[in-house]
Amino acid sequence: MTQAIGKAPPGAKEVEDFFGVYLLYCLNPKYKARTYIGFTVDPNRRISQHNRGAGAGGAMRTSNKGPWEMVLITHGFPNQIAALRFEWSWQHPKRSRRLNQLPPKKSREKSFDYCLRVLASMLNTEPWSRLPLTVRWLNPDFQQDFHLDPPLHMPMVQGPVKSVKPKKPSKKALAAAEADPVISDEEDDLVCNLCFRSVTSATRMDCLNPRCRTVSHAICLSDSFLAAAGELDQMIPIQGSCMTCSSVQQWGDLVRRRRGCFKNIQDISVTDEED
Repeated sequence: MTQAIGKAPPGAKEVEDFFGVYLLYCLNPKYKARTYIGFTVDPNRRISQHNRGAGAGGAMRTSNKGPWEMVLITHGFPNQIAALRFEWSWQHPKRSRRLNQLPPKKSREKSFDYCLRVLASMLNTEPWSRLPLTVRWLNPDFQQDFHLDPPLHMPMVQGPVKSVKPKKPSKKALAAAEADPVISDEEDDLVCNLCFRSVTSATRMDCLNPRCRTVSHAICLSDSFLAAAGELDQMIPIQGSCMTCSSVQQWGDLVRRRRGCFKNIQDISVTDEED
């Protein structure tokens, strides 16, 4: 059965709040091996647009030059602005003050190899090196080793991906939560294990260990992780250990679990000089 236009293939990994920056590879013999870097919130719809042309929403640079293959995508950005800044720097490494010292493209270096070289350097350069990113090879036939491995907290995975909207609680669940005073009373009793002050749902961050019930303020936990790592000059930690159960936890996983509580600080961290 033919896959519907813009639809994810069966078994695709579902990701909420998807912000990704992708690499296209041209399969047209006339333009073979050309590349294109872009941003998307829906990779399956986007590759369909590129292959259908500018009239369908694709970019002018890719129009009438297909077919194109989306071979790799980096996702996990906290918001659209962070992903767009990453896209711009990947497209214009010579104009980015964080990348302008990288060796330029060699005369015999393939465009695809150069794009991967720049990407590898970006993943190891602040502020991107501190983000909870995932490097996903959408087509394993194109996969190759990076000249510089990404940080340990950035997984490199294979397989298709599907952008999905966050599930909203049902009206019944919302009504039950509002009508149940036990939930409110329990929340009022929560205390941060670091500053011992009350914690609200807006500032709460829970340990990822299902057997540990430790609760902290997002700011308190961030400061604790940074202090333990000797990174007091940073704003966003990479990982840290729970003060109660000692389990090592990635900051990105904590943020994903409690989505929204730390986006403002991540916005401040991801800055560059592009227009």
